Amino acid sequence: MKDKSPTLIKNIYYMLSYAFQVLRHSNYAEVAAEEFNNVPDLYAAILAAGIGQQLKQGLYRVYASCSENLSVVRGRIDIRRTIENKFQRKPQVFCHYDVLTEDNVFNQILKTTTAILLKSKFVDEKRADSLRRLAPYFQGIDNLDPNDIRWNTIRYERNNQSYEMLLNICYFTLKGLLLTTEKGTYKVREFLDDLSMSRLFEKFVLEYYRYHHPELQAAPRQVQWDTDRKTASLLPIMKTDITLKHGEKTLIIDTKYYSQVMKVHSLYGTTSLHSANLYQIYAYVKNVDPGNTGNISGMLLYAKTDERIAPDLEAIIGGNRIAVKTLDLNLPFSEIEHQLDGIAFASFPKYASALS
Repeated sequence: MKDKSPTLIKNIYYMLSYAFQVLRHSNYAEVAAEEFNNVPDLYAAILAAGIGQQLKQGLYRVYASCSENLSVVRGRIDIRRTIENKFQRKPQVFCHYDVLTEDNVFNQILKTTTAILLKSKFVDEKRADSLRRLAPYFQGIDNLDPNDIRWNTIRYERNNQSYEMLLNICYFTLKGLLLTTEKGTYKVREFLDDLSMSRLFEKFVLEYYRYHHPELQAAPRQVQWDTDRKTASLLPIMKTDITLKHGEKTLIIDTKYYSQVMKVHSLYGTTSLHSANLYQIYAYVKNVDPGNTGNISGMLLYAKTDERIAPDLEAIIGGNRIAVKTLDLNLPFSEIEHQLDGIAFASFPKYASALS
């Protein structure tokens, strides 16, 4: 999906709106109404609007520990260092104290991402100008090496919840822009779809079902291995992207976003699905349904690429229904909604009947 149509980019905004409900607020109405030629430009517009709103609320601050010589006591006195000062005839007290600062990882990620977007050829001058106007508010905040950001350690709480969407946009941006180091600096080289879109595609499908079909209890769920406890402790953790449940029926969905969905066999000139994906969904289904009831189904849901063959099949394998479907993100969003609704209704007939 290297060539991004206006429809696809608009759909990416809709996907983000499901993944992060805050984008439905009026603060982002101008972004929703605009047309964008590429994804980084869309991300730049969202960040410009979102950071502007965050500045009105105030940048998030945390306590940081400081230690220094002072002329007056502040915080806790370091006796040893203060005695050393006395021997050196320094009329100062060495103190350890905490101070509230905006120079923390949340704001550092915002500053780093906006700086990189400003170097990108993909960002329209209008959006770049909006980002530049935010720079003075980040003067006392450090930049980060994007490769050093430990995304899995970031935790959100009441005081910083407004940063969740912003930092996810930063994640998509930094993972999507390929960066190279030249004497300690970074240059934007290319935008890579798969790295950033895979996570967004998964979260969009999950949140779509949560929003429109709450009766299906959409959630990622851990799958327990159908084996004894001692053996299970040695096996890797299995966690579904999305599990839908209604009554006795369950559908496990594994979302996939690849630039190339089908595997081409050079020797025979044939195409097939990637075997690892099929093995994965089959393992999920069989371990959730150890009694072979047939009530557990699995689905590989691919984002449609430009390949000539788009997988669309269903089969009963080992007594369980396994399906492979594609979702064309270049279609009008109403058609994407129709397909996602169709998956739910076809998988849960009783649920569909109750709604009709």
